[in-house]
Amino acid sequence: MSQGLEIIHPGLYTSLQDLGRFGFQDLGVPTAGALDFVGLRLANALVGNRPGEACLEISYMGPVIRVAADTVRIAVAGDVRLAIADSGGAPRAAASNRSHRLKRGDTLTVGAVAGASTAYLAVEGGFALEPVMGSLSCYARAGLGPLGGKPPVAGTVLPLRLVRCRDSDDLALRAPMAYGDGPIRVVPGPQKEAFTDAAFATLLESEYRVTSQADRMGLRLDGPPLRHRASADIPSDGLVSGCIQVPGDSAPIILLADHQTVGGYAKIATVISADLPRLGRAVPGTALRFAAVPVAEGEAARRGLERAIERTIAEMTAIPPTGIDLQALYGAELISGMVDAVSGLGR
Repeated sequence: MSQGLEIIHPGLYTSLQDLGRFGFQDLGVPTAGALDFVGLRLANALVGNRPGEACLEISYMGPVIRVAADTVRIAVAGDVRLAIADSGGAPRAAASNRSHRLKRGDTLTVGAVAGASTAYLAVEGGFALEPVMGSLSCYARAGLGPLGGKPPVAGTVLPLRLVRCRDSDDLALRAPMAYGDGPIRVVPGPQKEAFTDAAFATLLESEYRVTSQADRMGLRLDGPPLRHRASADIPSDGLVSGCIQVPGDSAPIILLADHQTVGGYAKIATVISADLPRLGRAVPGTALRFAAVPVAEGEAARRGLERAIERTIAEMTAIPPTGIDLQALYGAELISGMVDAVSGLGR
């Protein structure tokens, strides 16, 4: 029998993602990859992996996983309720944004993602799967990636490179990563002149909301229409993550990781890369406002984000095997839940 993580229930939508599949867009192959590259990198740091190791990207509601290996170290980055149960035992609350050591037969239940659409589960050593075109990312629309290019289903066993985790301390984030809460920053798009003079000002002055038509491909927004001078159609040209297409109905669409490589709708603006993780976490109903910035400011913002990620990782704290999980303890109901909180320490 394969040793790894067995999917008991896959959750709402769980897929394998790394930092993306690059170098094939000229062949029509999207990059795919994590919607929130910050979360993926933090999850990997918590278990000692390289930054781009593939993780399970968890959308809205997480999976139930049974350990089918000797010992594993896992971490979930994101605001998520976790529960860990021994074989035949009652589940105990566990904290996200830190690593945990699990043994064979343990079950991990990942609950709902709070305040965002995505969280990331990393396992020490990564998954022992063969890359497809240089990546483990799942692009489900074309069936591209390991596992036949599909998300894992109940009964899937994800093989691991390490079937016994290293004898080292667990790690925890000192504080959750701050993603920012100001306007989403954009630079003018390549077809800005295809829109009326008022359209770009409307984009910057108005509030838009993410609609229910939101997935890994993009976010359709509801708000004031962005009118074209003539037609929305252009000769198809290249697309990048963050570009804002506006089809004939004048409602903007922000393209995300699974976007197609070319498109024939005019693009009014492009979101800077530093703000893409915020959009990758956006849920239907999220209010968005936009602000135009020079390209140089967008580049500086990305450098600033990289420094913030590095600082957050450098400030992680070590938790010895017998240490107290303060995050779980503070989150517990200390009157009725004290015993359960303490019984889960050092996992």
